[in-house]
Amino acid sequence: MAKNSSFVVQGTEIRLFIQKEEDYISLTDIAKRVNHRSEIVIQNWIRNRDTVEFLGVWEQLLNPVFRTQAGMNSFVLSPKQWIQKTDAIGLQSKAGKNGGT
Repeated sequence: MAKNSSFVVQGTEIRLFIQKEEDYISLTDIAKRVNHRSEIVIQNWIRNRDTVEFLGVWEQLLNPVFRTQAGMNSFVLSPKQWIQKTDAIGLQSKAGKNGGT
């Protein structure tokens, strides 16, 4: 696919970003299908225990500088905080026009 292209899933356009030969799909675009306040959907998703465990395993397998930061299910963690606290490589978050997670 061309850099920063998109594809359609069940009528929803999902952006694809290619950076350093890695493909990233827009979680923001997927979350907007659930609710126009995609940041709330993503914040709820990222604080889920299963999500934290999945991302932790992902980072342990693919990110040599990963430090375990998982906490209790009641904590609040934004994608940017996850990226900063864990030096994550599996998530990216960009602000501004055409930004997203």
